Amino acid sequence: MGRLICISNRIPLGPNPSGGLVVALQDVLERTGGIWIGSAAETVEEPAETLTEVEGGPFRRLSFDLSADEKENYYAGHSNSMLWPLFHDRADLIEIRSEYYDAYRTVNRRIARLVATILKPDDRIWVHDFHLLPLAHELRALGAKNPVGFFLHTPFPTPLGLQAMPYGAELCHWLMEYDLVGLQAERDVVHAVGGMQLLGGAELQDDGRMRMGALSTRIAAFPIGIDTDDFARLAATQFDLLPQGIVKPTRQMMIGVDRLDYSKGLPQRFRAFGTFLERNEEWHRHVSLLQISPPTREGVKAYDAIRDELESLSGRVNGRFADITWQPIRYIHRPIPRDTLAGLYRAAHVGLVTPLMDGMNLVAKEFVAAQNPDDPGVLILSRFAGAAEQMEAALLVNPHDEQGVSDTILTALTMPRHERQERWELLMAGVQAQDVHWWSEAFLSALDGAVEGAVDRATQAEEPPQEAEAPTGAA
Repeated sequence: MGRLICISNRIPLGPNPSGGLVVALQDVLERTGGIWIGSAAETVEEPAETLTEVEGGPFRRLSFDLSADEKENYYAGHSNSMLWPLFHDRADLIEIRSEYYDAYRTVNRRIARLVATILKPDDRIWVHDFHLLPLAHELRALGAKNPVGFFLHTPFPTPLGLQAMPYGAELCHWLMEYDLVGLQAERDVVHAVGGMQLLGGAELQDDGRMRMGALSTRIAAFPIGIDTDDFARLAATQFDLLPQGIVKPTRQMMIGVDRLDYSKGLPQRFRAFGTFLERNEEWHRHVSLLQISPPTREGVKAYDAIRDELESLSGRVNGRFADITWQPIRYIHRPIPRDTLAGLYRAAHVGLVTPLMDGMNLVAKEFVAAQNPDDPGVLILSRFAGAAEQMEAALLVNPHDEQGVSDTILTALTMPRHERQERWELLMAGVQAQDVHWWSEAFLSALDGAVEGAVDRATQAEEPPQEAEAPTGAA
């Protein structure tokens, strides 16, 4: 087995890089002499036509350059102002601009050229996320016949939503150039298959593969996990190190941890908690919500708006219900160290994970892993998080239904210990069985199988289908 070449928008930084993907892939990267390729931390005036070695670390890392204009148009523009809202069911927020599309294609072509210079015939390539959708297409155009897999960490848009993209048919062709397309949830597989049939003219074969002309690919769900046992140990240790006053014997704490993003349902969560306080006066001073929302994509108009809305809502709820000894909502708009978060999850009586749309949402899994088995907290989980397909023992809610979420908060706060333990045991068993190591092994094994079942690249049509024209105008 050759090397694993992992390609993502960002490269893991530091001598000891951390994070879920690093945990999942470090072993196979070290074992195969693999390489992680991602963008450099700083922009340059003129991007180099070579990859740069990043010194140190447990495995090889190579970076590619982005210019300031490319960072603005490829990353902030096309990736975050068009693809992100589209993939999260917010077509009303997408910005369609030709310069965004042009930069997106230019950057992906350059990455492909750079990767092609280091490829060996037996390398396997694993491409991550929506920033790099055309990468296999660009690699194939350069003659690469290596196995190439793709994993999308966000939801996949519905067939109707995909039609808001000016080049939806072209995107379908890009995906067909991968040997395996991995998605977070079965609902995403349904959306992808439907979209590729409707827009790309692809056919679903009896063996489950999609075919478009000479091209074929497999589309399947691989729900990503966490390093469950490690996080459980961390939470148990960090709980004892929390500052005094976090845990109060007469007050239950609910916790929400989400990047500041319109997909996370934070305004709806704050309003639902306000409804709960309005309808359950006996819980005043006996429950609080700790909401941690570090900034993300600052400077993008939609994110500035959600920040202002949350500050207004938290102030309104606190102004109406707080007294000199109690503040209902503690809203923190900055990052909190992962170790501290683990301890806070364990201290919380209720975890609120209520996105409007999410690929997976690993906070739900971290909250479960962090709990004290003898006295676990309760997970309230949105039906629109990919995690809901695996975590049916959580209290599942519709985040748009503020009264329903309010009622579920009361159910969680009053749930007897035996039921909390039963639900937690079911959730923990699933989180342990399908952890991050299971995820990476399942995907790479499926990639090997998909390559064996695919049409030989050498026999495929030499002339690729005509590409769509670059989009024009602005939404």
